[in-house]
Amino acid sequence: MPLTPTTFSSASIQERRDLQRLLRAHIGVVAPETLVISEEFGEWDGSRRRIDLLALDKDANLVVIELKRNEDGGHMELQAIRYAAMVSAMTFDQAVDIFGRYLKNLGKADQDPRESILKFLEWQDGTDDMFAQSVRIVLVSADFSKEVTSSVLWLNSYNIDIRCVRLMPYSLDGRVLVDVQQIIPLPEAVDYIVGIQKKAEKERLARQSNIDRTRYDVRIGTEVQRAMGKGRAILFVCRYLCQHGIRPGDIAALLDWRAKNVWYSLDGALDADAFRARASDKTEPGGPKFDPIRWFCKKDEEICHFGDKTYALSSQWGGDDWGKAMTLLRDHYNQFDISFEPASWA
Repeated sequence: MPLTPTTFSSASIQERRDLQRLLRAHIGVVAPETLVISEEFGEWDGSRRRIDLLALDKDANLVVIELKRNEDGGHMELQAIRYAAMVSAMTFDQAVDIFGRYLKNLGKADQDPRESILKFLEWQDGTDDMFAQSVRIVLVSADFSKEVTSSVLWLNSYNIDIRCVRLMPYSLDGRVLVDVQQIIPLPEAVDYIVGIQKKAEKERLARQSNIDRTRYDVRIGTEVQRAMGKGRAILFVCRYLCQHGIRPGDIAALLDWRAKNVWYSLDGALDADAFRARASDKTEPGGPKFDPIRWFCKKDEEICHFGDKTYALSSQWGGDDWGKAMTLLRDHYNQFDISFEPASWA
């Protein structure tokens, strides 16, 4: 039976209510191997603009997905570039918070957003060093104007990963069938183009970035934690020391060369949720806000209790700080037999 071409508007199919909801549930048809972490995302100041769907791919890159039901795509490539720039600085913990709210809106509040993302990425723990190194763009429309396709091809030539996926609606016996085709880049050229882009990106990062992404195996006595990011490694050591009688103040005094505070402390025995709430309330009017991303206080197993206080360790250990701090802790508290070395498989 022949199919009859139609349009989404004549079939009374709405952009947000119908198409977006359908793609949200079947995102793989337009963006394979991605995880949707937000819908109608717009958490930036001074703008009412919203990303239709925000996702992650298997390489921990953010994916901005813009949807139009019309036949020319409008100016969606310009919108998507703005959105990509706005989310490009997103951290792993921010993505977890965003995904948590999205799951709650879907009635899945019992699903752990952090564990779900880590499982999707096949990571053991989250680290901003490897998160959102790039932002991909997927444009989805019934068709695209020459202006849009020309812009996308030009952007691709500059190693910006932006793709056009066409949704062609057909009617059959009162139903609407949709033919989904990626038109830019052509599917048969994707592997080649992506390979060239990844090579160029690696070369650019090698030239411009000195970020050390080494993971470490850390041993304290007979207890071993493997392939840990730097932040998690020093958290493991400091919490172990506190749990075995070393005062947080002594650790801070040992690391007093740092320009940043080692601990954030509050009176009382608090769990992680209460700690973050109390710290936010403690912020002085007009003063800097407490930023939970800068401290290990997301989960109960991250915070430390000592005496009548609760402590959160700084998560900011960039540059040479980490190696110097770990060496000082190892040498000063040698009775605990602390050692660390690059993970063999990382």
